[in-house]
Amino acid sequence: MNLSDEALAEAAAHGDKAAFSDLLERHYDRVFAFAFRLTGGRTEAEDLTQDICAALPSKLLRFEARARFTTWLYRVVLNAAHDRRRRQEAHSRAAEGWGDWEIARQAANAETDARIDWLTEAMRALPPDLRDTLALILDDLTHAEAAEVLNISEGTVSWRLSQARKHLRALKEKEDTA
Repeated sequence: MNLSDEALAEAAAHGDKAAFSDLLERHYDRVFAFAFRLTGGRTEAEDLTQDICAALPSKLLRFEARARFTTWLYRVVLNAAHDRRRRQEAHSRAAEGWGDWEIARQAANAETDARIDWLTEAMRALPPDLRDTLALILDDLTHAEAAEVLNISEGTVSWRLSQARKHLRALKEKEDTA
């Protein structure tokens, strides 16, 4: 027996899984084609169609057979497409400016990474005693703490840092002129 869409919708609204399956089988391609025309893209239409199919069981509870099922279904698809478009527009408005911020953040991170890479490489050129002292200070130790670790005086730590800066400055100037 070939039930009408309206009869299948009524049965599906009351939990008949076979009726729901029959409705989807009859109308899935139509829903997808309409969603495609509304969105203009295959992926977007597939997503919209899946969202509609997932929401359809609860929406069927509100279906009233005053209109044809297909008319009602087109309205469901149209509303879902409008809702999706509004969400995307709201998201786009909320995200405005963040793209510029993200580009600036990534540029700053790249600059910081480049400086760290340069410093790491430049530290390899330092004598071991200067490199050890600078590494401790860069690791947020105080001069007193570095002196204790290295078993030297705080004055020696300060002198070594001064020497390390001179070496690094000279290396940077040499690179800048090359």
